[in-house]
Amino acid sequence: MIKILLNGCLGKMGQAVEACINEREDTMISCGVDIADGDKAYPVYTCFYDVQEKPDVIIDFSNPLVLDDMLSFAVKNQTPVIICTTGFSDAQVQKIKDTAKQIPVFYSGNMSLGINVLIALSKMAAKVLYNSFDIEVVEKHHNLKIDAPSGTALMIADAINEEIGGAQYVYDRHAYRKRREHNEIGIHSIRGGTIVGEHEVIFAGHDEVVSLKHQAQSKGVFAAGAVNAAAYMKDKPAGLYDMSDVLKG
Repeated sequence: MIKILLNGCLGKMGQAVEACINEREDTMISCGVDIADGDKAYPVYTCFYDVQEKPDVIIDFSNPLVLDDMLSFAVKNQTPVIICTTGFSDAQVQKIKDTAKQIPVFYSGNMSLGINVLIALSKMAAKVLYNSFDIEVVEKHHNLKIDAPSGTALMIADAINEEIGGAQYVYDRHAYRKRREHNEIGIHSIRGGTIVGEHEVIFAGHDEVVSLKHQAQSKGVFAAGAVNAAAYMKDKPAGLYDMSDVLKG
């Protein structure tokens, strides 16, 4: 039985992860951490310093502000951590990478299997089309999402840039009074209603457009990915992992 500490347990994603864990026979929540106060069938702490349990792995769907305390707890207890939170600063991302030298760290801006297939297809398309096609990334999310662009949009852009090299990310064109440069990757954010998550990669050429799109219909796809990652990460050596490692088995 894999004992999980769920960070952000009272949030919407935390509840989705809890439901996914409860459907499995090989996982259980040993405790949760959340800045809010609430009752659960397991102990819930408002900070990591108060946690008494020794979990096998941490799943994090919380807030970038909690990162330092969570990583300190994970290093102290040598606990693998699944980081699903987005919106980190460059310095925080570097801290995540540095921590992975001491403990197993799984870090991904999107836990969906389908998104990771979309990323692979986008890289293939960029390799073939880039010379004569412009590339734009459009992401849509619910009106409660704080960060923009989404971590997934940046994952997609970074993956494409690994393939083509030298791309310049342009996030908002209203301040520009000039034509588009070919080496740009436009990244656009839409926030509204209850959109769970939609990402589209558009390759626009002369007289033709190629579009790759992924739509998440529920938060369950991200929760399932996180729990699968937790099962994969138990007893792994120190290092930085992502969904590609889980897909390889």
